[in-house]
Amino acid sequence: LPPHAGTCYQQAKQVLHVAVPDRLQGREQEMGILRQFLREHILGRRPGSLYVSGAPGTGKTASLSRVLLDCKDELARSRTVVLNCMALGSPHGVFPALAQQLGLPVATSRELIRSLEKHLTAQGPMVLLVLDELDQLESKGQDVLYTLFEWPRLASSRLVLVGLANALDLTDRSLARLGAHPAGSPQLLHFPPYTKEQLTRILQERLGQVAGDPVLDSAALQFCARKVSAVSGDARKALDVCRRAVEVVELEVRGQTLLKPLPEGEL
Repeated sequence: LPPHAGTCYQQAKQVLHVAVPDRLQGREQEMGILRQFLREHILGRRPGSLYVSGAPGTGKTASLSRVLLDCKDELARSRTVVLNCMALGSPHGVFPALAQQLGLPVATSRELIRSLEKHLTAQGPMVLLVLDELDQLESKGQDVLYTLFEWPRLASSRLVLVGLANALDLTDRSLARLGAHPAGSPQLLHFPPYTKEQLTRILQERLGQVAGDPVLDSAALQFCARKVSAVSGDARKALDVCRRAVEVVELEVRGQTLLKPLPEGEL
């Protein structure tokens, strides 16, 4: 950060935001698996699916977003569609949302599914469909999830599907029927909760961008990391706690400055 970018407290709050950083601490292995999967399937023109699981704040979405940014040039010839299923009105809402992104006319539900299948098996660039909050698509009979995960298996399919959700057992619980297929279930990738050491490194790296003396000392960061890792391992929670701590320190310092006695002669 440039030294003139506000006070050290403002800079600290800025670096403790939860947006995708340039480098993700503690997720190098998972990002390597994501990168390899995309290269094998998108660049290798091999349809397939990947299910990414992990509790909130374990870096699933951030890691995939970082990999997509890093591989932007490699994936330039393919079509990428990212949908957050939380924003859909119902599980079946995924189909018109996808059709809109692909430039297809929106029709009745059954016709729309046929239209999407025809589009995804016609000649053209590979299509990467990322579905965040995938568990929002669970429905009676799981027809929506089955339809989506069966698309990569269609003859001449050019779909690569990546679904992200919190539950570790969603594919076993809701997509058991896929396992009976010769191609098997989707490839699985689990993001475990962050450890105390990983959270400490994340906080140290973020606050290390602030010039001058540390705003929060090392013992405070380790205490925060230890408490958060014991409860959830949620990096967003650790960042929020530290940002709140910076706000408290900032208020205390501001209060002390206001209460300082004026130098003699200025009364």
